[in-house]
Amino acid sequence: MAKKFMYLNRKAPYGSIYALESLEVVLIGAAFEQDVSLAFIGDGVYQLTKGQNTDGVGMKNFSPTYAALGDYDINKIYVEKESLEERGLTLDDLQHLVWEDEDDDWAEKDSIRLVSRSELADILDEQDVTLSF
Repeated sequence: MAKKFMYLNRKAPYGSIYALESLEVVLIGAAFEQDVSLAFIGDGVYQLTKGQNTDGVGMKNFSPTYAALGDYDINKIYVEKESLEERGLTLDDLQHLVWEDEDDDWAEKDSIRLVSRSELADILDEQDVTLSF
């Protein structure tokens, strides 16, 4: 059985290399058929927000890449509810990320799962490897 890899995203998307590096490592892991999950906590929730504009920071906007995660069979994306609330955000402020379920006639299903802090702690306990960015 494949090991479960959790990529824990804690940083804002721009101003450091952490968010982009995490995304690149996630895509590499998925290409090697790892069982990949992502969690977004703290300022990491900003990585998934809609309508990011990077004109003022001199970095490329890589946020559209998250929409491709479903194509790599990455469909376990956990967002901590409390982190959203603490930043005045809701699920509606995030990109709509989906995957196609081949067992359900290729129906599109939501990839983002809104979870509480305690639920996320339980999910993290189930992982074999957790990488924090």
